[in-house]
Amino acid sequence: MAATLFRLSRPRRALLPFSALRVPLSTQPLPQPRDPSSPNSSGGLPAFLSFLAAAAAGGTTASVALCDAGPDHRVGGKDSTELVVRGERKRVPQEFMQELASFLGDNLTVDYEERSFHGKPQSSFHKAVNVPDVVVFPKSQDEVRKIVMICNKYKVPIVPYGGATSIEGHTLAPHGGVCIDMSSMKKIKSLHLEDMDVVVEPGVGWIELNEYLKPHGLFFPLDPGPGATIGGMCATRCSGSLAVRYGTMRDNVINLQVVLPDGDVVKTGSRARKSAAGYDLTRLIIGSEGTLGVITEVTLRLQKLPSHSVVAMCNFQTVKDAADVAIATMHSGIQVSRVELLDEVQIRAINMANGKILPEVPTLMFEFIGTEAYALEQTLLVQKIAAEHHGSDFVFVEEPNAKEELWKIRKEALWAGFAMEPDRQAMITDVCVPLSRLAECISVSKQLLDASPLTCLVIAHAGDGNFHTFILFDPSQEEERREAERLNHLMVHTALSMEGTCTGEHGVGTGKMKYLEKELGMESLRTMKRIKVALDPNNIMNPGKLIPPHVCI
Repeated sequence: MAATLFRLSRPRRALLPFSALRVPLSTQPLPQPRDPSSPNSSGGLPAFLSFLAAAAAGGTTASVALCDAGPDHRVGGKDSTELVVRGERKRVPQEFMQELASFLGDNLTVDYEERSFHGKPQSSFHKAVNVPDVVVFPKSQDEVRKIVMICNKYKVPIVPYGGATSIEGHTLAPHGGVCIDMSSMKKIKSLHLEDMDVVVEPGVGWIELNEYLKPHGLFFPLDPGPGATIGGMCATRCSGSLAVRYGTMRDNVINLQVVLPDGDVVKTGSRARKSAAGYDLTRLIIGSEGTLGVITEVTLRLQKLPSHSVVAMCNFQTVKDAADVAIATMHSGIQVSRVELLDEVQIRAINMANGKILPEVPTLMFEFIGTEAYALEQTLLVQKIAAEHHGSDFVFVEEPNAKEELWKIRKEALWAGFAMEPDRQAMITDVCVPLSRLAECISVSKQLLDASPLTCLVIAHAGDGNFHTFILFDPSQEEERREAERLNHLMVHTALSMEGTCTGEHGVGTGKMKYLEKELGMESLRTMKRIKVALDPNNIMNPGKLIPPHVCI
């Protein structure tokens, strides 16, 4: 596990200069001038909308079938069971590489080891048959703009790349192309203490940001996996354990600057905390997973560091009892900042990994914040609720070191799971259901998981109905891979049957596309496709992600 963590945060190694590397010439002809009547012409959105209107009115006999056909059509489509994402890769033209090198210099590499590292997600079981043709490291918005414009000119795919902590294959490059690594854009541009907001570049990590903010008595309240960067957190609409109190990424971003596929730079809003001016472009980009543009600047809403906190833990005989207490706590009006549920398998993993002797039963962990008196009052109220639902061994701590030690149990849950079976990979999935259905959904899912020969661990952000499963399997064993996929499939469909979602916070990527039609309906997907085609007619922005390939307009 230490090696994995190190690799995620490794310093960028020295890159071979572009001039020292051989770049294969393309066998493809250079792009020809486009017909302005085509939906892919440079006429932009008006021309595209005119084309669609004419087609809808019967003004053209051409079939408008804008969907992703080809050898990877089945991957991510309805009922897909493929984990390796296929794609059509074309060699990039020499002229394209020369245009990039003319302003990027050594901040560009075609070194295979670097390309392979960027093309294989470090935290995901998803794989692709190809890796990027080139990795670039822009240092400014202007460089990002130039890169995107050149990619659009030559119709070369783009994969934006942040902290590489995403789960569902977001940074795969099935069609090759350019990986835009945003790690060199990590400036904290301005902090407005009186307004409680901060303007940052996308490569800033949330942990590093909070270290910067701490002396000012402020913090950014989202806490996904270590190594996650602000740009990627926006792209996947992430959340974390504090979402039950502070909301998700969509609630904590004030505005963005985004480079669109044609090179235009869009500012999605002002610094005002609320606005009713025009379409909400900020929320359109958040969760778009790099399919509509490249985020180059983010303005974030900040919170005051709490003056006092209490961390509590309680044991239960069943996951249903634990989930019922989480629901009852939310119904009581108590404003907890965290409510985390760990099943008995997860507790066993923690004991094995850390030499602890915790009771191996379903466990709830809480955090309460506020004044000392208020936090203690809330803690005692929840203790009473837990006792009414067969809770036992309720303990709470207020001393900083004790709180850190107790909360460390939750923070290291994933790594403890890997330590339990170090020769296995994890199929990590998450779902979210209405709070009233959480206990039922976890109970049904646990029955399925416990009946499997694979080791499965459950952990939940129980206060907002979101829970995760870590399914440990050997990817070299086809039977185990299929069993892991079967469990994932059943868990998702259980959540969907309860008016839930196939992903509460991990995003869609390539892994969850196959469930979107059942969750959202074809008309919603067609609407997404129309937005995608209008903004990105050449389909260069992270192609093969988010929108299922069988969706046609």
